Amino acid sequence: MSEKKYKVPVVADLAAEGRSPEILFWVGCAGSFDNRYKEVTKAFIKILNKLEIDFAVLGTEESCTGDPAKRAGNEFLFQMQAISNIEVMNGYGIKKIVTACPHCFNTIKNEYPELGGNYEVIHHSQFLQQLIDAGKIKMTEGGTFKGKRITYHDSCYLGRANNIYEAPRAVLEKLDADLVEMKRCKTKGLCCGAGGAQIFKDAEKGNKEVHHERIEDAIEANAKVVAAACPFCMLMLTDGVKFKEKESEIKVYDIAELVAQAEGL
Repeated sequence: MSEKKYKVPVVADLAAEGRSPEILFWVGCAGSFDNRYKEVTKAFIKILNKLEIDFAVLGTEESCTGDPAKRAGNEFLFQMQAISNIEVMNGYGIKKIVTACPHCFNTIKNEYPELGGNYEVIHHSQFLQQLIDAGKIKMTEGGTFKGKRITYHDSCYLGRANNIYEAPRAVLEKLDADLVEMKRCKTKGLCCGAGGAQIFKDAEKGNKEVHHERIEDAIEANAKVVAAACPFCMLMLTDGVKFKEKESEIKVYDIAELVAQAEGL
């Protein structure tokens, strides 16, 4: 990210000045290293910059939350990674965390407290909804997505695991688009096929890949945009669109990208 376009404070630099950010933006592995999800990180930072939100990132001090290790059954590795992160964040006096990854969100929110990490943890969909409700984000009618059929894919770790269904939809409704639901949504939503560390291993034998099945739901809903709020879902849905050879018809975006585009950022 260039200095001219993005302002991304680092917690250590603020600490050296005797300051602490109001919000720690937890970028996550995908948001840091995956080329596609880096675009989501950039989009979210553009929004934070425009609104002059007091935030910072850990930078090189941020490590994997340990979610993949825990889901794959390596509790020892998970605790090593988690305790390392907790020591860093507690050392800086971090109180509030926003992340664009539901896996990071779920792990830090629900599993770090028993290891000594107690924070207010917010998913970026909730944070964007709060900014819209506060009148800080004002997406004008007749914008980029006016009248487009958009469907939202529920991330397992946002939906069923943490009962967050309305915040992402509330954000999408502000786009002045035609929000349509897939036949399997909310509490009956279908997993993208990547969770539970499945993304890191070969699929078991079966008749069909889960993400192929899921993108069929989007095609059936006649959606032109599939909105995601998770890096794993983003990857799987994009692969599903490619498999169905629908790249020219269906686009997959994170909700932060949709908001940034609607704001002209």
